[in-house]
Amino acid sequence: MHHFSYVGNKLHCEGVDLAAVAALHGTPTYVYSTQTIADNYHRLAASLGGLDLRICYACKANSNLAVLRHFANLGAAFDLVSSGELRRVAAAGGRTQDSVFAGVGKSEAEIRVALEAGVYGFHVESEPELERINYVAGQLGLKAPIAIRINPDVDAKTHAKITTGKSENKFGIPLKFAAEAYAAAAKFPHLEIRGVQMHIGSQLTTVGPFVEAVKKVLPFVLELKKTYGIRYFSVGGGIGIVYPDALASGAQAWWDAKPEGERPLTPEVYGAALLPLLAPLGLKILLEPGRFLVGNAGVLVSRVEFLKRGHGKSFLILDAAMNDLVRPAMYEAHHEIVPLFRDSTRAALTADIVGPICESGDCFAKDRTLQEVGEGERVAFMSSGAYGYTMASRYNTRGMPAEVLVSGNRFELVNTRESFESMVAGEKIPGFLKS
Repeated sequence: MHHFSYVGNKLHCEGVDLAAVAALHGTPTYVYSTQTIADNYHRLAASLGGLDLRICYACKANSNLAVLRHFANLGAAFDLVSSGELRRVAAAGGRTQDSVFAGVGKSEAEIRVALEAGVYGFHVESEPELERINYVAGQLGLKAPIAIRINPDVDAKTHAKITTGKSENKFGIPLKFAAEAYAAAAKFPHLEIRGVQMHIGSQLTTVGPFVEAVKKVLPFVLELKKTYGIRYFSVGGGIGIVYPDALASGAQAWWDAKPEGERPLTPEVYGAALLPLLAPLGLKILLEPGRFLVGNAGVLVSRVEFLKRGHGKSFLILDAAMNDLVRPAMYEAHHEIVPLFRDSTRAALTADIVGPICESGDCFAKDRTLQEVGEGERVAFMSSGAYGYTMASRYNTRGMPAEVLVSGNRFELVNTRESFESMVAGEKIPGFLKS
Protein backbone atom coordinates (compact mmCIF):
# COMPACT_ATOMS: atom_id res chain seq x y z
CA MET A 1 0.00 0.00 0.00
CA HIS A 2 1.14 3.55 -0.71
CA HIS A 3 -0.28 7.06 -1.00
CA PHE A 4 0.33 7.74 -4.69
CA SER A 5 -2.85 7.77 -6.77
CA TYR A 6 -4.64 9.56 -9.56
CA VAL A 7 -7.09 12.22 -8.48
CA GLY A 8 -9.10 12.68 -11.60
CA ASN A 9 -6.38 12.43 -14.23
CA LYS A 10 -3.56 13.94 -12.16
CA LEU A 11 -1.04 11.85 -10.22
CA HIS A 12 -0.91 12.85 -6.56
CA CYS A 13 1.31 12.07 -3.60
CA GLU A 14 -1.12 12.14 -0.69
CA GLY A 15 -2.95 15.45 -1.23
CA VAL A 16 -0.32 17.04 -3.47
CA ASP A 17 -0.46 17.22 -7.27
CA LEU A 18 2.98 16.05 -8.46
CA ALA A 19 2.75 18.41 -11.42
CA ALA A 20 2.77 21.31 -8.94
CA VAL A 21 5.93 19.94 -7.33
CA ALA A 22 7.63 19.63 -10.73
CA ALA A 23 6.52 23.11 -11.77
CA LEU A 24 8.02 24.64 -8.63
CA HIS A 25 11.18 22.56 -8.19
CA GLY A 26 11.91 21.21 -11.65
CA THR A 27 13.02 17.72 -12.63
CA PRO A 28 14.48 15.19 -11.99
CA THR A 29 13.09 15.32 -8.45
CA TYR A 30 12.49 12.64 -5.84
CA VAL A 31 9.22 12.97 -3.92
CA TYR A 32 8.56 11.06 -0.69
CA SER A 33 5.32 10.36 1.18
CA THR A 34 5.46 10.67 4.97
CA GLN A 35 2.18 8.77 5.36
CA THR A 36 3.40 5.79 3.36
CA ILE A 37 6.54 5.59 5.50
CA ALA A 38 4.47 5.75 8.68
CA ASP A 39 2.04 3.12 7.46
CA ASN A 40 4.86 0.74 6.52
CA TYR A 41 6.58 1.26 9.86
CA HIS A 42 3.48 0.67 11.97
CA ARG A 43 2.40 -2.33 9.90
CA LEU A 44 5.78 -4.03 10.35
CA ALA A 45 5.84 -3.29 14.09
CA ALA A 46 2.32 -4.69 14.51
CA SER A 47 3.24 -7.90 12.68
CA LEU A 48 5.62 -8.81 15.52
CA GLY A 49 3.48 -7.49 18.35
CA GLY A 50 4.27 -9.00 21.73
CA LEU A 51 8.01 -9.11 21.18
CA ASP A 52 10.50 -6.77 22.80
CA LEU A 53 11.06 -5.29 19.35
CA ARG A 54 13.34 -2.56 18.06
CA ILE A 55 13.14 -1.49 14.43
CA CYS A 56 16.47 -0.11 13.22
CA TYR A 57 15.85 1.61 9.89
CA ALA A 58 18.63 0.86 7.39
CA CYS A 59 19.83 4.34 6.47
CA LYS A 60 21.54 3.19 3.28
CA ALA A 61 18.13 2.88 1.61
CA ASN A 62 17.35 6.61 1.94
CA SER A 63 19.40 8.88 4.17
CA ASN A 64 17.79 12.26 3.58
CA LEU A 65 17.81 14.20 6.88
CA ALA A 66 14.07 14.86 6.74
CA VAL A 67 13.35 11.16 6.17
CA LEU A 68 15.61 10.24 9.08
CA ARG A 69 13.87 12.77 11.32
CA HIS A 70 10.51 11.29 10.35
CA PHE A 71 11.73 7.83 11.38
CA ALA A 72 13.08 9.21 14.66
CA ASN A 73 9.68 10.77 15.36
CA LEU A 74 8.05 7.39 14.65
CA GLY A 75 10.26 5.79 17.30
CA ALA A 76 12.78 4.02 15.08
CA ALA A 77 16.41 3.40 15.84
CA PHE A 78 18.88 3.08 12.95
CA ASP A 79 21.11 0.58 11.18
CA LEU A 80 24.31 2.41 10.23
CA VAL A 81 27.08 1.33 7.86
CA SER A 82 29.36 4.38 7.94
CA SER A 83 30.34 7.23 10.20
CA GLY A 84 28.67 9.53 7.67
CA GLU A 85 25.34 7.80 8.23
CA LEU A 86 25.86 8.04 11.98
CA ARG A 87 26.47 11.77 11.69
CA ARG A 88 23.36 12.10 9.55
CA VAL A 89 21.24 10.39 12.18
CA ALA A 90 22.68 12.62 14.89
CA ALA A 91 22.04 15.72 12.76
CA ALA A 92 18.45 14.58 12.23
CA GLY A 93 17.88 14.16 15.96
CA GLY A 94 17.89 10.34 15.88
CA ARG A 95 18.91 8.14 18.79
CA THR A 96 22.40 6.89 18.04
CA GLN A 97 22.51 5.17 21.45
CA ASP A 98 19.73 2.81 20.31
CA SER A 99 21.29 2.19 16.91
CA VAL A 100 23.66 -0.44 15.55
CA PHE A 101 26.82 -0.04 13.48
CA ALA A 102 27.40 -2.58 10.70
CA GLY A 103 29.68 -3.00 7.69
CA VAL A 104 32.51 -5.31 6.65
CA GLY A 105 35.30 -2.74 6.63
CA LYS A 106 34.96 -0.42 9.62
CA SER A 107 37.96 1.89 9.92
CA GLU A 108 39.50 2.89 13.24
CA ALA A 109 38.16 6.40 12.75
CA GLU A 110 34.61 5.09 12.19
CA ILE A 111 34.81 2.82 15.24
CA ARG A 112 35.95 5.78 17.33
CA VAL A 113 33.04 7.94 16.14
CA ALA A 114 30.57 5.15 16.88
CA LEU A 115 31.99 4.52 20.35
CA GLU A 116 31.87 8.20 21.20
CA ALA A 117 28.24 8.28 20.03
CA GLY A 118 27.47 5.34 22.34
CA VAL A 119 25.95 3.01 19.75
CA TYR A 120 23.91 0.08 21.07
CA GLY A 121 26.05 -2.49 19.31
CA PHE A 122 28.70 -3.14 16.68
CA HIS A 123 27.75 -5.88 14.24
CA VAL A 124 31.09 -7.57 13.75
CA GLU A 125 31.90 -9.26 10.44
CA SER A 126 35.29 -10.89 11.09
CA GLU A 127 37.82 -11.90 13.74
CA PRO A 128 40.28 -9.11 12.77
CA GLU A 129 37.48 -6.62 13.34
CA LEU A 130 37.13 -7.83 16.94
CA GLU A 131 40.77 -6.95 17.49
CA ARG A 132 40.36 -3.51 15.93
CA ILE A 133 37.27 -2.61 17.94
CA ASN A 134 38.96 -3.81 21.16
CA TYR A 135 42.02 -1.68 20.37
CA VAL A 136 40.05 1.52 19.70
CA ALA A 137 37.81 0.97 22.73
CA GLY A 138 40.91 0.50 24.86
CA GLN A 139 42.33 3.81 23.66
CA LEU A 140 39.13 5.50 24.76
CA GLY A 141 38.90 3.60 28.04
CA LEU A 142 35.57 2.05 27.02
CA LYS A 143 34.01 -1.36 26.53
CA ALA A 144 32.49 -1.77 23.08
CA PRO A 145 29.17 -3.65 22.82
CA ILE A 146 29.38 -6.24 20.06
CA ALA A 147 27.26 -8.81 18.25
CA ILE A 148 28.86 -11.12 15.72
CA ARG A 149 27.15 -11.42 12.36
CA ILE A 150 26.45 -15.06 11.57
CA ASN A 151 26.44 -16.21 7.97
CA PRO A 152 23.95 -19.10 8.01
CA ASP A 153 24.66 -20.21 4.41
CA VAL A 154 21.02 -19.81 3.37
CA ASP A 155 20.09 -18.95 -0.20
CA ALA A 156 17.79 -15.91 -0.15
CA LYS A 157 16.82 -16.61 -3.78
CA THR A 158 17.16 -12.96 -4.66
CA HIS A 159 19.37 -11.01 -7.11
CA ALA A 160 23.02 -12.11 -6.95
CA LYS A 161 24.17 -8.57 -6.15
CA ILE A 162 21.96 -8.23 -3.06
CA THR A 163 22.22 -11.68 -1.48
CA THR A 164 24.33 -11.72 1.69
CA GLY A 165 23.71 -14.99 3.53
CA LYS A 166 25.52 -17.57 1.40
CA SER A 167 28.93 -18.95 2.30
CA GLU A 168 30.49 -17.39 -0.81
CA ASN A 169 29.31 -13.87 0.19
CA LYS A 170 31.71 -11.52 1.96
CA PHE A 171 29.42 -11.00 4.94
CA GLY A 172 29.62 -12.42 8.45
CA ILE A 173 31.27 -15.45 10.04
CA PRO A 174 30.15 -18.95 9.02
CA LEU A 175 27.94 -20.59 11.62
CA LYS A 176 30.38 -23.48 12.09
CA PHE A 177 33.12 -21.03 13.17
CA ALA A 178 30.88 -18.72 15.21
CA ALA A 179 31.40 -20.39 18.62
CA GLU A 180 35.15 -20.00 18.25
CA ALA A 181 34.72 -16.32 17.30
CA TYR A 182 32.58 -15.64 20.39
CA ALA A 183 35.12 -17.41 22.59
CA ALA A 184 37.80 -15.15 21.16
CA ALA A 185 35.63 -12.07 21.71
CA ALA A 186 35.11 -13.01 25.36
CA LYS A 187 38.86 -12.78 25.97
CA PHE A 188 39.19 -9.18 24.81
CA PRO A 189 39.11 -6.82 27.81
CA HIS A 190 37.43 -3.95 25.99
CA LEU A 191 34.56 -5.88 24.37
CA GLU A 192 31.12 -6.62 25.82
CA ILE A 193 29.22 -9.44 24.14
CA ARG A 194 25.71 -8.05 23.80
CA GLY A 195 23.98 -9.97 20.99
CA VAL A 196 24.06 -11.91 17.76
CA GLN A 197 23.09 -10.82 14.25
CA MET A 198 22.30 -12.18 10.80
CA HIS A 199 21.02 -10.77 7.51
CA ILE A 200 20.61 -12.99 4.46
CA GLY A 201 19.78 -10.51 1.70
CA SER A 202 17.47 -7.91 0.26
CA GLN A 203 14.20 -7.96 -1.70
CA LEU A 204 13.17 -11.42 -0.49
CA THR A 205 9.87 -12.48 -2.00
CA THR A 206 9.02 -15.42 0.28
CA VAL A 207 9.20 -16.03 4.00
CA GLY A 208 10.84 -19.45 3.59
CA PRO A 209 14.49 -18.28 3.59
CA PHE A 210 13.87 -16.17 6.72
CA VAL A 211 12.39 -19.15 8.54
CA GLU A 212 15.18 -21.45 7.37
CA ALA A 213 17.88 -19.04 8.55
CA VAL A 214 16.27 -18.39 11.95
CA LYS A 215 15.75 -22.10 12.60
CA LYS A 216 19.33 -22.80 11.60
CA VAL A 217 20.74 -20.19 13.98
CA LEU A 218 18.31 -20.64 16.91
CA PRO A 219 20.22 -23.40 18.78
CA PHE A 220 23.34 -21.28 18.68
CA VAL A 221 21.43 -18.21 19.88
CA LEU A 222 20.18 -20.17 22.89
CA GLU A 223 23.72 -21.34 23.62
CA LEU A 224 24.96 -17.73 23.50
CA LYS A 225 22.23 -16.66 25.89
CA LYS A 226 23.26 -19.39 28.31
CA THR A 227 27.01 -18.85 28.01
CA TYR A 228 27.35 -15.08 27.58
CA GLY A 229 23.98 -13.70 28.66
CA ILE A 230 23.31 -11.97 25.33
CA ARG A 231 20.51 -9.39 25.29
CA TYR A 232 19.40 -9.35 21.66
CA PHE A 233 19.04 -11.25 18.43
CA SER A 234 19.00 -9.21 15.22
CA VAL A 235 17.36 -10.99 12.30
CA GLY A 236 18.29 -8.26 9.81
CA GLY A 237 16.00 -6.94 7.11
CA GLY A 238 15.21 -7.96 3.55
CA ILE A 239 11.42 -7.95 3.13
CA GLY A 240 10.71 -7.24 -0.54
CA ILE A 241 8.27 -4.81 -2.10
CA VAL A 242 6.09 -4.93 -5.21
CA TYR A 243 7.89 -2.97 -7.94
CA PRO A 244 5.28 -3.36 -10.70
CA ASP A 245 2.81 -0.90 -9.25
CA ALA A 246 -1.00 -1.08 -9.35
CA LEU A 247 -1.14 2.38 -10.97
CA ALA A 248 0.28 1.07 -14.20
CA SER A 249 -1.67 -0.70 -16.89
CA GLY A 250 -0.63 -4.31 -16.95
CA ALA A 251 0.64 -4.33 -13.37
CA GLN A 252 -2.25 -6.41 -12.12
CA ALA A 253 -1.70 -8.88 -14.93
CA TRP A 254 1.97 -9.11 -13.89
CA TRP A 255 0.87 -9.84 -10.33
CA ASP A 256 -1.72 -12.42 -11.37
CA ALA A 257 0.80 -14.20 -13.56
CA LYS A 258 3.29 -14.58 -10.72
CA PRO A 259 3.26 -17.95 -8.93
CA GLU A 260 2.27 -17.59 -5.27
CA GLY A 261 5.83 -18.29 -4.18
CA GLU A 262 7.22 -15.39 -6.21
CA ARG A 263 4.93 -12.65 -4.91
CA PRO A 264 6.59 -10.37 -2.38
CA LEU A 265 5.52 -11.35 1.11
CA THR A 266 3.54 -9.16 3.49
CA PRO A 267 4.57 -8.11 7.00
CA GLU A 268 1.66 -10.12 8.31
CA VAL A 269 2.92 -13.34 6.70
CA TYR A 270 6.46 -12.52 7.85
CA GLY A 271 5.34 -11.93 11.44
CA ALA A 272 3.10 -14.99 11.57
CA ALA A 273 6.02 -17.20 10.51
CA LEU A 274 8.72 -15.70 12.74
CA LEU A 275 6.83 -14.77 15.89
CA PRO A 276 6.48 -18.38 17.15
CA LEU A 277 10.24 -18.90 16.64
CA LEU A 278 11.39 -15.66 18.27
CA ALA A 279 8.99 -15.22 21.17
CA PRO A 280 10.32 -18.13 23.30
CA LEU A 281 13.86 -16.72 23.24
CA GLY A 282 13.10 -14.01 25.78
CA LEU A 283 15.50 -11.67 23.97
CA LYS A 284 15.16 -8.21 22.45
CA ILE A 285 14.59 -8.67 18.72
CA LEU A 286 16.09 -6.20 16.28
CA LEU A 287 14.89 -5.72 12.71
CA GLU A 288 16.91 -3.75 10.16
CA PRO A 289 14.53 -3.02 7.26
CA GLY A 290 15.24 -0.41 4.61
CA ARG A 291 13.56 -1.00 1.27
CA PHE A 292 10.27 -2.19 2.79
CA LEU A 293 9.88 1.05 4.73
CA VAL A 294 10.77 3.58 2.02
CA GLY A 295 10.78 1.83 -1.36
CA ASN A 296 7.17 2.44 -2.30
CA ALA A 297 7.13 5.75 -0.39
CA GLY A 298 8.98 7.60 -3.12
CA VAL A 299 8.83 8.42 -6.82
CA LEU A 300 11.27 10.06 -9.20
CA VAL A 301 9.58 12.71 -11.36
CA SER A 302 11.16 13.29 -14.77
CA ARG A 303 10.50 15.37 -17.88
CA VAL A 304 10.25 14.08 -21.45
CA GLU A 305 12.91 15.68 -23.64
CA PHE A 306 12.15 13.93 -26.93
CA LEU A 307 10.14 11.13 -28.46
CA LYS A 308 12.54 9.74 -31.04
CA ARG A 309 11.01 7.45 -33.63
CA GLY A 310 13.52 5.16 -35.28
CA HIS A 311 13.25 2.30 -37.75
CA GLY A 312 11.22 -0.33 -35.91
CA LYS A 313 12.02 1.21 -32.53
CA SER A 314 10.97 4.32 -30.62
CA PHE A 315 12.87 5.96 -27.79
CA LEU A 316 11.36 8.09 -25.06
CA ILE A 317 14.25 10.28 -23.90
CA LEU A 318 13.91 11.73 -20.41
CA ASP A 319 15.86 14.30 -18.41
CA ALA A 320 16.47 11.70 -15.69
CA ALA A 321 19.38 9.35 -16.29
CA MET A 322 21.23 6.41 -14.81
CA ASN A 323 23.13 8.81 -12.57
CA ASP A 324 19.79 9.76 -10.95
CA LEU A 325 18.38 6.22 -10.70
CA VAL A 326 20.97 3.50 -11.28
CA ARG A 327 18.92 0.46 -10.24
CA PRO A 328 17.74 -0.53 -13.76
CA ALA A 329 21.30 -0.33 -15.12
CA MET A 330 22.89 -2.01 -12.11
CA TYR A 331 20.33 -4.65 -11.16
CA GLU A 332 18.10 -4.91 -14.25
CA ALA A 333 15.50 -3.56 -11.82
CA HIS A 334 11.89 -2.94 -12.85
CA HIS A 335 10.20 0.38 -12.08
CA GLU A 336 6.75 1.20 -13.37
CA ILE A 337 6.81 4.48 -15.30
CA VAL A 338 3.53 6.39 -15.40
CA PRO A 339 2.42 9.80 -16.74
CA LEU A 340 1.66 12.61 -14.32
CA PHE A 341 -1.37 13.38 -16.46
CA ARG A 342 -3.41 10.35 -17.46
CA ASP A 343 -5.40 10.58 -20.70
CA SER A 344 -7.35 7.51 -21.75
CA THR A 345 -7.99 8.97 -25.21
CA ARG A 346 -4.34 8.82 -26.21
CA ALA A 347 -2.81 6.03 -28.22
CA ALA A 348 -0.49 3.55 -26.58
CA LEU A 349 3.25 4.04 -27.04
CA THR A 350 5.77 1.20 -26.94
CA ALA A 351 9.32 2.46 -26.61
CA ASP A 352 12.63 2.09 -24.90
CA ILE A 353 12.66 4.60 -22.05
CA VAL A 354 16.12 6.07 -21.78
CA GLY A 355 18.15 8.90 -20.30
CA PRO A 356 20.48 11.41 -22.00
CA ILE A 357 23.80 9.93 -20.81
CA CYS A 358 26.25 8.68 -23.42
CA GLU A 359 25.99 5.04 -22.35
CA SER A 360 23.88 2.28 -23.87
CA GLY A 361 23.30 1.18 -20.28
CA ASP A 362 21.41 4.41 -19.62
CA CYS A 363 18.14 2.63 -20.25
CA PHE A 364 15.28 2.36 -17.75
CA ALA A 365 13.04 -0.01 -19.70
CA LYS A 366 12.96 -1.76 -23.05
CA ASP A 367 9.81 -2.01 -25.15
CA ARG A 368 7.72 -0.55 -22.33
CA THR A 369 4.11 0.37 -23.17
CA LEU A 370 2.46 3.47 -21.73
CA GLN A 371 0.23 6.21 -23.05
CA GLU A 372 1.84 8.43 -25.65
CA VAL A 373 3.64 11.38 -24.07
CA GLY A 374 5.54 14.16 -25.72
CA GLU A 375 8.18 16.79 -25.12
CA GLY A 376 7.72 18.74 -21.90
CA GLU A 377 5.33 16.27 -20.32
CA ARG A 378 6.29 14.51 -17.11
CA VAL A 379 6.40 10.94 -15.89
CA ALA A 380 7.03 9.30 -12.53
CA PHE A 381 9.18 6.29 -11.72
CA MET A 382 7.19 4.44 -9.07
CA SER A 383 8.71 2.78 -6.00
CA SER A 384 11.92 4.82 -6.17
CA GLY A 385 12.18 5.72 -2.49
CA ALA A 386 14.88 3.16 -1.73
CA TYR A 387 18.36 3.11 -3.28
CA GLY A 388 17.45 5.96 -5.58
CA TYR A 389 19.03 9.17 -4.38
CA THR A 390 21.48 7.32 -2.10
CA MET A 391 23.01 5.55 -5.09
CA ALA A 392 22.90 8.56 -7.40
CA SER A 393 26.09 10.09 -8.80
CA ARG A 394 27.41 13.08 -10.71
CA TYR A 395 28.36 11.11 -13.81
CA ASN A 396 28.59 13.33 -16.91
CA THR A 397 28.85 16.27 -14.46
CA ARG A 398 25.14 16.09 -13.82
CA GLY A 399 24.12 17.60 -10.50
CA MET A 400 22.33 15.50 -7.90
CA PRO A 401 18.52 15.73 -8.15
CA ALA A 402 16.26 17.61 -5.76
CA GLU A 403 14.25 15.91 -2.99
CA VAL A 404 10.80 16.87 -1.73
CA LEU A 405 8.83 15.58 1.27
CA VAL A 406 5.03 15.49 1.31
CA SER A 407 2.70 15.44 4.31
CA GLY A 408 -1.00 15.60 3.54
CA ASN A 409 -1.55 18.59 1.26
CA ARG A 410 1.79 20.19 2.14
CA PHE A 411 5.16 19.69 0.48
CA GLU A 412 8.59 21.11 1.09
CA LEU A 413 11.95 20.99 -0.65
CA VAL A 414 14.24 18.98 1.67
CA ASN A 415 17.31 18.85 -0.56
CA THR A 416 18.18 21.50 -3.13
CA ARG A 417 19.18 20.47 -6.64
CA GLU A 418 22.94 20.49 -6.85
CA SER A 419 24.51 23.37 -8.76
CA PHE A 420 27.65 23.26 -10.88
CA GLU A 421 29.37 25.54 -8.38
CA SER A 422 28.77 23.16 -5.48
CA MET A 423 29.87 20.19 -7.61
CA VAL A 424 33.31 21.68 -8.22
CA ALA A 425 33.70 23.56 -4.92
CA GLY A 426 36.29 21.08 -3.61
CA GLU A 427 38.33 20.95 -6.80
CA LYS A 428 41.20 23.19 -7.83
CA ILE A 429 43.73 23.62 -10.60
CA PRO A 430 47.24 23.32 -9.10
CA GLY A 431 49.62 26.21 -9.45
CA PHE A 432 52.07 24.26 -11.60
CA LEU A 433 49.42 23.96 -14.35
CA LYS A 434 48.66 27.66 -14.43
CA SER A 435 50.51 29.67 -17.03
